Amino acid sequence: MEFVWLVTVGFIAGAFGTLVGAGGGFIAMPFLLVFYKDTPPEVLTAVSLAMICGNSVSGSIAYAKMKRINYRAGLLFALAAVPGSIIGAMAVDYIPRREFDIFFGVVMLLVSVYLFLRPGKSSESHNVAGNKFNLWIGASSSFFVGMLSSLLGIGGGIIHVPVMIYLLDFPVHIATATSHFVLAIMTFAATIFHICTGNLTGSFPMVLALITGVIVGAQVGAWASSKIGGKGIVRGLAIALLIAAARILWMALK
Repeated sequence: MEFVWLVTVGFIAGAFGTLVGAGGGFIAMPFLLVFYKDTPPEVLTAVSLAMICGNSVSGSIAYAKMKRINYRAGLLFALAAVPGSIIGAMAVDYIPRREFDIFFGVVMLLVSVYLFLRPGKSSESHNVAGNKFNLWIGASSSFFVGMLSSLLGIGGGIIHVPVMIYLLDFPVHIATATSHFVLAIMTFAATIFHICTGNLTGSFPMVLALITGVIVGAQVGAWASSKIGGKGIVRGLAIALLIAAARILWMALK
């Protein structure tokens, strides 16, 4: 029974996460925190990252077939985000945790409302070749996205996609696909790290169940993205941000 519901959670996280260009951790983590209260947080984080890795690899394969990934941008963003995430992890102990989480939780709530009410800037183009962006703004914004991801404990895609759409003028479908490609690189490295440190020891059945669900869910999410317009995807992203913000605020205020 446990395997079945974990596969179901993975499927939902994979489908919705791939649709909006995020890893799906914002869906899976609340479930894991509630149903595995006795499991150390670092183990649940490692499990979530392994699930996101499976989701982003599966989704990236689907998006690659659709020719929506901007590989040049994806590689640049991944290279810039990695040092940012390292600095963010190092800075955690020097920042007032509760105040910081409350501040950014509120900011994410406001951004989610804005995206839901004003999704009109989103382009419907699926053309990667015509996608131009400022190299330096892209790299610097990715660095800060990586840092914020570590500080807030959430996947970078949920922040990266709005940045790509509204700051770098990426078409929505290219932004979500490229974000997934970036996540595949980052979470693969992070998962290898957690395997080497032993954080996933004893949790492989849970990881297997979640990955079984996300692999299928990611294919469904990628297929659905071709049927949904840019505005619909942006509104879905707004819902994802709302869920993530609610979790951050709940953890900060409880």
